[in-house]
Amino acid sequence: MHVPQERTTRHSHYNLNYHFVFTPKYRRHLFHGAVREKLMQVFRETCLMRDWIVLGMEVMPDHAHIFVSVPPKWAPSDVAKILKGVSARRILKEFPGLRGGEGSGHLWTPSFYVGSAGNISAGVIERYIQEQRKHQVDDDAQSLQIPPLPHPAPGERPGAHP
Repeated sequence: MHVPQERTTRHSHYNLNYHFVFTPKYRRHLFHGAVREKLMQVFRETCLMRDWIVLGMEVMPDHAHIFVSVPPKWAPSDVAKILKGVSARRILKEFPGLRGGEGSGHLWTPSFYVGSAGNISAGVIERYIQEQRKHQVDDDAQSLQIPPLPHPAPGERPGAHP
């Protein structure tokens, strides 16, 4: 398992890590043996193609966990949609017998769980933000004198030009 670390893109520094849990339709026990191995492979390949880092993964017979670090341009709902969509297409293509029964054509339930995690707690962030003011140079001593904006005369429309 990888340790969550700060990453960078051209325009951002981030540490966005999401824990997803996906459940097969009707909570069927599908993921064992070759199906389990293929699902893990598909998740890894899907993440690799998009610069998502798999921090952890476990596939149980009736659900799958994946802990992944993603750049900020990706919404968690889009990550879930991609992981579920790609895996469903590839798993059902390779194992067509999984289509049978009541859940034909669908591998996953429409819902999922997502939780976010970083390497520091919310309390640490809150204290950091509160401490920032102590290190700030006094605004009043350093501020420029900015004249107030002109206000319209009584009866004049705001924004009207003379």
